[in-house]
Amino acid sequence: MARPGNKNVKFPVGIEDFEKIRTENFYYVDKTIMIRDLLSFWGEVNLFTRPRRFGKSLTMSMLKYFFEIGCDKALFEGLKISEEKELCDKYMGQFPVISISMKAVNGNDYSTARDLAVKTINEEARRHSYLLDSEKLSDRDKHLFSTLLEREMDDASLVFSLRELSELLRKHYSKRVIILIDEYDVPLAKANDHGYYEQMVTLIRGLFEQSLKTNDSLYFAVLTGCLGVAKESIFTGLNNIRVFTVSSVRFDEYFGFTNEEVRNMLSLCGFEDKFELVKEWYDGYRFGNTDVYCPWDVINYCYSLTGDPSAQPESYWMNTSGNDVIRYFIQNIDNGQTRWDVEALIAGEGVSREIHEDLTYRQMYDTIDNIWSVLYTTGYLTQRKRLDQRHYQLAIPNREIREIFMEQILAMFKEKISSDGERLNDFCSALAAGDAEKVQERLRDYLRDTISIRDTAVTNPSKENFYHGILLGILGFKSSWYIKSNRESGDGYSDILIYIEDEEKGMVIEVKYAEKGEYDQACKKALEQINRLDYSSELQKWGCRIIYKYAIACYKKNCKVEMEE
Repeated sequence: MARPGNKNVKFPVGIEDFEKIRTENFYYVDKTIMIRDLLSFWGEVNLFTRPRRFGKSLTMSMLKYFFEIGCDKALFEGLKISEEKELCDKYMGQFPVISISMKAVNGNDYSTARDLAVKTINEEARRHSYLLDSEKLSDRDKHLFSTLLEREMDDASLVFSLRELSELLRKHYSKRVIILIDEYDVPLAKANDHGYYEQMVTLIRGLFEQSLKTNDSLYFAVLTGCLGVAKESIFTGLNNIRVFTVSSVRFDEYFGFTNEEVRNMLSLCGFEDKFELVKEWYDGYRFGNTDVYCPWDVINYCYSLTGDPSAQPESYWMNTSGNDVIRYFIQNIDNGQTRWDVEALIAGEGVSREIHEDLTYRQMYDTIDNIWSVLYTTGYLTQRKRLDQRHYQLAIPNREIREIFMEQILAMFKEKISSDGERLNDFCSALAAGDAEKVQERLRDYLRDTISIRDTAVTNPSKENFYHGILLGILGFKSSWYIKSNRESGDGYSDILIYIEDEEKGMVIEVKYAEKGEYDQACKKALEQINRLDYSSELQKWGCRIIYKYAIACYKKNCKVEMEE
């Protein structure tokens, strides 16, 4: 039994501001040594691509608070970077910094998105409003700066905005500027979704060319995003860019939590015994040569544990997005090699694929091969081995992502069967008639039509839940039946209870996964459980004169059905 957690530990759920985390005593996993490596290996423009919720925004905030003139050096006391005395003396608080996030530039049309881009520039300009009082700026300079504060900004002013702001900052401080652009690709993703991609590409390309390519006031820049968009898309002619993807070895440990960091976190709040469970659910990502956990998941789960020591892991990462990429992938699986590959992935096996990390958003859904690359770069798949320059052995990283795959497979199954009313009625009629042989035959037909769950990585409860979901998907179209799933009944929990009121008839269904195809043993266990825990008692209370007790044992694409009346 887990011992009570330390409720004094404050976990920064959803907090991406480095200063707030440090001043309000939130738990912080120290990634500050990245600053040393960035200064040792930086290019003039550095792009880091990582999946969502892997700490990109917090990293950018940390960089801003370290480099910006007037920074609070106490924020870094006791952190790893503070041990680099010479480096801190030379770089900490020594640069003007422009820091913007493109996350809010997500309009449903170009006009709205453009307005949001202007607002983003306005907000950052207001942060530097002291320039209006600068003795080093001329009246013309100050007039130029005032245009960056205006809501009405023409295209030329918007495209040149970051370059002009950096020029004014350099003039004021007599120092070159660091530019930080977080979530740079959000505007492109939204534009692609809503049909104004070419307009947004033109805008972003112009903004980046002026601020990152032809800008004498730039010291260096850091950008983050989910996809490493192809150079010919928005980084045209930007020869000074270095891209660090999920495959890159350099900087591989700075996004995501390592084993040691997770152990330390769990130890601090008194839950060392949860380590293997956390590893099963949230570990498994491989960036470069480092294995990491998803930070968002670990922090959320630790936060839950401090309030409820019996809390179980949840799919926190899944709930922060619509998972459109994986939905599209599952819906477009054919009956050939791709189907077998998905079954292998869910079983915990690896599949070999060529990966392109420089796709444009326009290319994402062009082919199923491109979608494999998107699944890899966005965190739904990870690498187990690099086979050559472009080929990787891919795998599902952990239980959370496997659950997402299974959920989408079930959703696809429900959509597919809804169009076949004749087969649905045939199955349900056999079930209501107590015809176990025909139920078995029809269920086998359904199982052959969907992706199977094999005997390896997926735990038994998850396997049974999958087949349970298939049955509920079929039964869900019988609107005149009263159906309850996992309802408390008798002395335990039955899988599915069905009540047909006008026939005074009921059914209890218990689903078991037949390990290694041992159907008879699984069916026997299911029937024993139904009788021992008296699952039919509730149906009797509802007035059922006839009750069918179904034991359904499933294994891969096959099943066996037994029935007692």
